[in-house]
Amino acid sequence: MFTGIIEAVGQVVASQSKQGDIRLRINTGKMDLSDVKLGDSIATNGVCLTVVELPGDGFWADVSQESITHTNIMDWKSGKSVNLEQALTLATRLGGHMVTGHVDGLGTILSRSEDARSVRFKVKAPAELSKYIAAKGSITVDGVSLTVNAIEDASSGSDKGATIFDLNIVPHTVQETVIKGYQVGHSVHLEVDVIARYLERMMMQQTNEQPKSGISQAFLAQNGFWK
Repeated sequence: MFTGIIEAVGQVVASQSKQGDIRLRINTGKMDLSDVKLGDSIATNGVCLTVVELPGDGFWADVSQESITHTNIMDWKSGKSVNLEQALTLATRLGGHMVTGHVDGLGTILSRSEDARSVRFKVKAPAELSKYIAAKGSITVDGVSLTVNAIEDASSGSDKGATIFDLNIVPHTVQETVIKGYQVGHSVHLEVDVIARYLERMMMQQTNEQPKSGISQAFLAQNGFWK
């Protein structure tokens, strides 16, 4: 598990094809690797990667076909900047929200605009993720825990059914993450709030079974968790 609070911006040093998978070498920049060991997890642009080698200035990780299918890792070239976060511990302050490092889909930056010292973005999310994205809720973009400011549903063209959501990024987050390099058309990793997925699963089960927990759509709506 992760928190979505980025510790460092690293850089892809090498990307090697290996028997259908990919092996990546990441330079971790200012990240403290003193307590990192083989088998540990490091979120890299929101993708949970397992450390398989520690060359001293970063780590090597193997990327499976499952991860390749759901991410843009195939497009990563040497020199690409990536957000980095080590897995949380019981002593870690949960400054963002619960993040698994499992990418749910790819989003696209539709617009970028300055707003005083902050930067505003509009991001298009795939239609299959729309039901998990809510105004003032949490979403992870390239590993960064962010708050959704507003949402709108695309109603026409090839984007019909997709959700467009707004982000307001404060100066510190812009400077300390890869967000500073986002431009229109940029592809980003999206991970929706894992609690929303568990709620959906629970509701699906209760559709076909007699409710046992006392939690229903009516209960969630009454308490502000369902619209």
